[in-house]
Amino acid sequence: MEPGVARMDSELESMSSEFAREVEEKLNAALAEAHPVHVSFLPRAEALADADLIRTKVNLIPEVVDPIRVIDIEGLDKQADGGTHVRSTAEVGRVRVVKTESKGRAFKRTRIELGV
Repeated sequence: MEPGVARMDSELESMSSEFAREVEEKLNAALAEAHPVHVSFLPRAEALADADLIRTKVNLIPEVVDPIRVIDIEGLDKQADGGTHVRSTAEVGRVRVVKTESKGRAFKRTRIELGV
């Protein structure tokens, strides 16, 4: 990862250029809505019990991580995430999907640039 660049990994059989355009449009629309971003911490056992909260591979979260940091993008998404986050989606500005790639049979990656 580097400043101004992001990626989204998905478990999909295929990904078209039209899909990438739709992702870009929907992402920019959601960012412009200025959703507040909240940070909280949940006990590990409680966080791991919520399948909607832990969408990453659980084995990627070291067992010593307790509590688990939770990011709530109000009205959009809530999940365990240890990354750096803004206070509102409006702080991100516009983004552009710059590349889609297949990393395996059902593993696709979308590369995004910030500040377009």
